[in-house]
Amino acid sequence: MELFLLEHKKLWKRKSVKICVLLCFLYVVVFGNVLSYQWFQFGTADDYSSAFGNNFDGYSNIRSKQAYANGWRGPLTDKTLQQMVRDYQKKSKTDQIADYEMTDWLTLNTWVETLWPELEKSDSPYLMIKYVDPDKLTGFYERRQQAMGAFLELNGQTGEEKKYFLNMNSKGQTPFGYDWVEGWSAVVANSVSSIGKVMALFLAIALSPMFSGEWHNNTKSLITTTRNGWQQIALAKIGVGFAFALELFALIAVGAIGAQLLFLGTRGWDMPIQCIKLLATAPMNMLQAEVYEYAYVLLASLGFTGIILLLSTLVKSNFASLLASLAVVYVPMAIAQFIPYWAQKLLDLLPFVGDPTDIFRTTAYHLFGKIVWSPYLLVIVPVCLGLLCTPFSMNRWSRRMKA
Repeated sequence: MELFLLEHKKLWKRKSVKICVLLCFLYVVVFGNVLSYQWFQFGTADDYSSAFGNNFDGYSNIRSKQAYANGWRGPLTDKTLQQMVRDYQKKSKTDQIADYEMTDWLTLNTWVETLWPELEKSDSPYLMIKYVDPDKLTGFYERRQQAMGAFLELNGQTGEEKKYFLNMNSKGQTPFGYDWVEGWSAVVANSVSSIGKVMALFLAIALSPMFSGEWHNNTKSLITTTRNGWQQIALAKIGVGFAFALELFALIAVGAIGAQLLFLGTRGWDMPIQCIKLLATAPMNMLQAEVYEYAYVLLASLGFTGIILLLSTLVKSNFASLLASLAVVYVPMAIAQFIPYWAQKLLDLLPFVGDPTDIFRTTAYHLFGKIVWSPYLLVIVPVCLGLLCTPFSMNRWSRRMKA
């Protein structure tokens, strides 16, 4: 424990680590959450040339949207949908966004476009919900079922895969419960999923010199003469690396969740994720989706840490270690569109390369004759890869120290 504490203190004394933690917190919590809620995402619209032209009144605007949604909370039925569309049409007659900003117009329009495509006027410059006849919006759940089957077939998911996802969908409850959707959409469809890509950068900068830094600082002779020896030091370094990943995740998660609770509160947590993506098949509510996504970020952080530490033992240059660590995440993202789909799916299993928003999709793997939904593997495989790297890191560093 004493050696662990010494290595932990040594890590946090580095200026690069302190700067990384500060920048990560500012970017994710302050910029990506607090300012997003209060200003450029939920502030009332003003200058349409940029989201940054919104007014700095997100807190009050969110409360106005939630107050408006009180009239529609409850089971989502054909009648409810029709009433919401009628109210939007009434409020949007002036074409001034301030008159209809409190409505869930983006969500409503997506639903109507998805389920009633035959009502769309190709020559109309307006959103469908502005001109569609609300009385024709009937059979919401029947049409959703048909659209889901058509979507799976268009995706090439027929036979067993189609049966698998339709069976998954059948476990959800209908009618859906409805509340203001935009806030939860910002959280589970965007905010949480983006944390991993940012953390990957700062984890790599902070941890890549963990072992290679000893060569950079010419401390080999000192390490080999200490009473603890290379094995105990290696174990302490690995433990500190994983501890730092946990600490950084905790700092970011607590800050982001705190901002979410302050601005959005907890209402609507039991809405199904289908309120965000209508053709999602997972029987999950908003809270379950958020818990899954944070679990993904946590486990991917641990998996990526294990890979960083292994790469740090393979080279003697801090710069090479950093580049190799960043390449694990960002190279697969860069080449994804140029490689076959099966290769993309394999690369998605690397830490932070996949996306926790797969809970909204119907991506599946075939393992030993079984169909496995991608979100299961996305939380299991990355952390397993990181743990598997641990003994190789110790072995590789020991051979370098003895050389």
